[in-house]
Amino acid sequence: MAAQLNIVGPRAVGRPGPDAVDHVCPVPHAPGAVPAVRGRVRDVLAEWGLSPDAVMDALVVVSELLTNALVHALPPATLRLSWVRVDGRGALRVEVTDAGPVLAGDGWEAPDPDEHGRGIDIVTALAARCGIRVGTEGITRWADLPAA
Repeated sequence: MAAQLNIVGPRAVGRPGPDAVDHVCPVPHAPGAVPAVRGRVRDVLAEWGLSPDAVMDALVVVSELLTNALVHALPPATLRLSWVRVDGRGALRVEVTDAGPVLAGDGWEAPDPDEHGRGIDIVTALAARCGIRVGTEGITRWADLPAA
């Protein structure tokens, strides 16, 4: 029997203004976390009125960034969705913060390069801009997506 994931966080009503932090979701370091969080994000973005194409792009970016955090980094991981300005227009920022890379000898094996390693290329292709920020809270990978 699979464990039930409890994904919690505030739900926004309506599309928030630029530069507001809108939705924060802790991500369990467990099997099934990515699809569970992706479902939550789908609901939030639908409530915010994003177009179906923008929602699909955001879900791909969320999946890639979360998978990276769960496979390659130490817990805890947190997803944050917010609105920012890119070239004078509103954009959806997707951020995933984790506790940093798993160290050698921690039981992590390098993934097969034929099966993994294209996530950043996918994120870069979909985002208006993306990057990495290192801070006291951990390592944050982020992407700004045009919000249609």
